Amino acid sequence: MTVSNSNYIYRMGTAPNTRAAVSQKNKIYGYATDAKGFQQIGAVSEFSHDESRSVDAIRGVGYGDQIAELVPNVTEPMTLSLNKTLLYTTNLFQVLGYKGGIDGIARSLRHHRWPFDIKQELVFSEIAVLQDAQGVSVQATVTTGPGNGNNPIVTPRALLTFFEGCWMNSYSASYTSDAAMITENSSVTVTDIIDGISQYGEFVDTGLSPVSANGGPGKGFSLRFGNKSQSVTAVG
Repeated sequence: MTVSNSNYIYRMGTAPNTRAAVSQKNKIYGYATDAKGFQQIGAVSEFSHDESRSVDAIRGVGYGDQIAELVPNVTEPMTLSLNKTLLYTTNLFQVLGYKGGIDGIARSLRHHRWPFDIKQELVFSEIAVLQDAQGVSVQATVTTGPGNGNNPIVTPRALLTFFEGCWMNSYSASYTSDAAMITENSSVTVTDIIDGISQYGEFVDTGLSPVSANGGPGKGFSLRFGNKSQSVTAVG
């Protein structure tokens, strides 16, 4: 399944230039059936992700009502909600790579034999690229129109997130007598989340580290781990 640029359903519009991120610039891509790369999924009505982990408290008998340390537990699998308008020739199974609809026999979750990947691309506004995005080097896949004095050409930038090894855990579509449009709703469980560029591992710098590799002060700040919790100066 290849999306035709001549199809008016997928005609690209513009989005407002704001520093606040807007949903019009949030693009979702899937590896559509028989496609040779990620293709943007059209007619998406909702895309959201949710992740959680519990945090356990360590306490000691005889030390009063005091928490000694909080220990983060293992993270639960991330869950995505992906809903789109059903088209006659394009359904949710197809845009994620399964041979459903007019492309094949997949009609049920039980017909899904392999996981899929999803790419999210939050494209920066022009004002964010020109004035705020120093150091942002990830180029978006979108293209810009012709430039003139009132429409400067900028290299589009984006924050990329790849959701790997996804399985659909629920799928629904409702055909009702009092509404014409049909929406497909799905919940997706994700194996891993990466930015597609960095090398992940045990000792990656994710911020807030108060200790450097040689044991000296780090760039982060922590009253507890920086041994400063006993020497806090009152303000005011």
